[in-house]
Amino acid sequence: MKRLHFLALLSSTVTATALGLVSCGESGPEPLRVGIDLTYPPFEFKDSSGNPDGVSVRMAEALAAHLGRPLEIESMPFEGLIPGLSTGKIDLVISSMTATDERRKSIDFSDPYVTTELAILAGKDSTITSIDDLKTGTPTIAVRRGTTGESYAQEHLPNAKLTSLTLDAACALEVSQGKAEAWIYDQLSIWQHHKSHPDTTKALLESFQREQWAIGIRKGNDEMRDQVNEFLAKFKADKGFDPLADRYLTEEKALNAEMGTPFLFD
Repeated sequence: MKRLHFLALLSSTVTATALGLVSCGESGPEPLRVGIDLTYPPFEFKDSSGNPDGVSVRMAEALAAHLGRPLEIESMPFEGLIPGLSTGKIDLVISSMTATDERRKSIDFSDPYVTTELAILAGKDSTITSIDDLKTGTPTIAVRRGTTGESYAQEHLPNAKLTSLTLDAACALEVSQGKAEAWIYDQLSIWQHHKSHPDTTKALLESFQREQWAIGIRKGNDEMRDQVNEFLAKFKADKGFDPLADRYLTEEKALNAEMGTPFLFD
């Protein structure tokens, strides 16, 4: 009888302890799981120690703090972000994602926080001077898979031969090595990659499509969308983007000033 009493007491204690642990775990806020493709510096990348870094990472940290939730960053390929959001693997996408009508069929978006433009990287000795030159003949064009550069080429350049790749650097290399006549992507990336291949490429920065980046939110999650928009409005009002621009985007600010165009966050 004593042994049975001891076992019952032990079982009761273990059960109570387990319930207590569960209770403690449930008493705290759930982590905010943010999906980011960490291959797009200076917005999303890994630092020298392998830690997530960049404008989007700092934004995610500020948003999580605003919501009073711990942050979990889920690193995943860009083309996996929308499926990850739709299936509940992540709560938000903060990864320099353009809010397009096509993407709105699958997910919702916050208010925009960045305005940018599409541009072209071409071979240095190429006769290409604008997007119109890619609308004739059958040019070979590098595009990054899942991006608006790819969708623009598919819609507006039906005669082009598209080389779809998964990394920015690979797209730039296609042009640098003469395997593709052009790469269509956002202005700042085109400019940055031209600087990596100055002897073999030229950056054609004249805009032919304006775009806006926003935070991706699961379809129908109106409460989260309202919270994110409240954060963005406060972050802008508090000039939260200013220190991020000074830390990560000094050259880009200079480029916008030189071109006479508004800066990304303006």
